[in-house]
Amino acid sequence: MRKLRLINMALNLQKTSLRISAGEIRQFCSDPMPQVAFSGRSNVGKSSLINTLLGRKSLARVSASPGKTITINFYDIDKQLFFVDLPGYGFARRAPADKAKWSALTDGYFTRNPNLDRLSLVLQLVDAKVGVTADDAMMLSYLRQAELPFLVVATKVDKLNKTERQKAMDTLRAHPEISEETIILPFSSHTGEGKDELWRLIRQATGV
Repeated sequence: MRKLRLINMALNLQKTSLRISAGEIRQFCSDPMPQVAFSGRSNVGKSSLINTLLGRKSLARVSASPGKTITINFYDIDKQLFFVDLPGYGFARRAPADKAKWSALTDGYFTRNPNLDRLSLVLQLVDAKVGVTADDAMMLSYLRQAELPFLVVATKVDKLNKTERQKAMDTLRAHPEISEETIILPFSSHTGEGKDELWRLIRQATGV
């Protein structure tokens, strides 16, 4: 993966907009900007995480029907960076045809995306209380085998007490699909914990 040119400019988060909700591979944004992708199961807190990072309340919509939307949303941040919200996976009630569409669209982002060299980082979200599901494990395995740069964001840590939290983090660290070098970052959209550190890691990966 080629090294992105460092931009070293302050991001104006007020200049953030949803560029496109891509339902087909041909609709993927082709602007020469670094991309950070957000991956995780339905209801893991992707929309809340994006809104927290951007200081917004509802730019990324929190669906009342998890797993219903099958699009890849490209958020343009100050014409310098894309946040790419991948559709949530693992929703049991999704029809087979919808599951096939999710698979084709998400796989297309990683394999047929003409701008894959601009993908600087994948944030793989895992619900700290639930732990790594079978679908999470499959996604982690894919990211590792494809040698894509990723870190794990343990969401909803505010829902755990101190003992539960330590156990959850230890379990994540010990998972066979998470290497010792992989960063695991506790995050809470409710308290804002992890926001500053996550932005630091995003800037480090993208050069923005």
